[in-house]
Amino acid sequence: MTADPRDDPGGERPGPATRSRPVPPADLLAAAVVVALVGASVAGTLWWNPARQLGPSSFKGAPEDFGEWPLLGTPFAHTGPGTVPAVLLAVLTVCYGPSLAARLPWRRALLLGYVTALGWITSLALVDGWQRGFANRLTPGTEYLAEVPGITDIPAMLAGFTDRIAHGQPDSWTVHVAGHPPGATLVFVWLDRIGLGGGVAASTVCVLAGALTAVAVPATVALLGHRDRARTVLPLLVLFPGAVWLGVSADALFAGVTATGIALLALAAARRAAWALPAGAILGFGIFLSYGLITLGAVALAVVVATRAWRAFGLAVAGALAVVGLFALGGFWWLDGYHAVVDRYYEGIAADRPYAFWVWANLGCLALATGPAIGPALRRAACGLRAAPRIVALVAGAAVTVAAADLSGLSKAEVERIWLPFAVWLLAAAAFLPARSARWWLALQAATALAVNHLFLTNW
Repeated sequence: MTADPRDDPGGERPGPATRSRPVPPADLLAAAVVVALVGASVAGTLWWNPARQLGPSSFKGAPEDFGEWPLLGTPFAHTGPGTVPAVLLAVLTVCYGPSLAARLPWRRALLLGYVTALGWITSLALVDGWQRGFANRLTPGTEYLAEVPGITDIPAMLAGFTDRIAHGQPDSWTVHVAGHPPGATLVFVWLDRIGLGGGVAASTVCVLAGALTAVAVPATVALLGHRDRARTVLPLLVLFPGAVWLGVSADALFAGVTATGIALLALAAARRAAWALPAGAILGFGIFLSYGLITLGAVALAVVVATRAWRAFGLAVAGALAVVGLFALGGFWWLDGYHAVVDRYYEGIAADRPYAFWVWANLGCLALATGPAIGPALRRAACGLRAAPRIVALVAGAAVTVAAADLSGLSKAEVERIWLPFAVWLLAAAAFLPARSARWWLALQAATALAVNHLFLTNW
């Protein structure tokens, strides 16, 4: 089967699947740099360890046997009910993913990509077992669900939200609720109100949303005028190593929501400007899920600048401001919450995590989440301005987002989870990887995720 030319209005028809060839030495070197960065982060953790300021030991109350690692987790080799499905999905995607992505009509390819990503995320979560890996991931006392039963008056919750952010008060919010704007908590309150309360429903919604990243990113690349390159990106987003933390964390929800918003903005730029209004509303709601997601404005702006869709930009801003206004009318002002969270952060764990280490070790954690393919992908994107300037702009926007989050000092450790909404956009750079080497990189990406998930008990 070949792609239907009518399904590709951009006129970029993928050729037949190309047999894999050895990877160019420059790409191997770039991947080696990624691996070295991860190794340096581990070595740096051990070197700084006498100060007891790094790795899991910097988490208050964390058990000593967590070990010292840049990512938060317990070294522990294990298997689980998700092991066989995860390995099977990895093998099938490596063997058939590139050819199917190249041959199927675009919408069918996206649908298959979403279903496969959903299975990949769920299988990885179930490596840790049903209860620990899925059902109870969001139920501990530090998580959002712990506060849901006590929220009976949403307007009162919004009006008094900022006052309860500071640590040490009798009515202080739990860690995750206090560390995020109220939109994150409201999602789980709304789920509870419609009869979908509890850990299983919450985890399911997060995974369903997180899998959207696997289609939103390639869809955006396609809408920017490069559907053939989007077909290369699709399987690499499906086997995203960060899926280890998409299943299950609320950051999967954040990543899926914001990725969808940016994809809709690209749709508005390429097709009908009216789509920009819901895109802006979704992205506006995104900054009420996590304060750091405001930096994704760099990716959204990259889409607008690359396409010169200024009318869409105006509508998107209007949609975002409408959401900000609704929260303000409800009694929550974003900037007040942000400043209160910064105060709490530096009164707590931020004081125990040295900026001089985490400003670069964070990148090691990000490299683990994006996988070794990010090295050659970024190398080729840096040389691809003439071939695909719009995709380069998208990747540059993601890089600006990561740099802003990193240099701010408000991200120290845990970024393998926190930066998931940024990491998926960095992988848009995979659009520049040659199709002939796709299976090599897919295999390495899958191996990275499987190794992390089976050698560590991650906290998310």
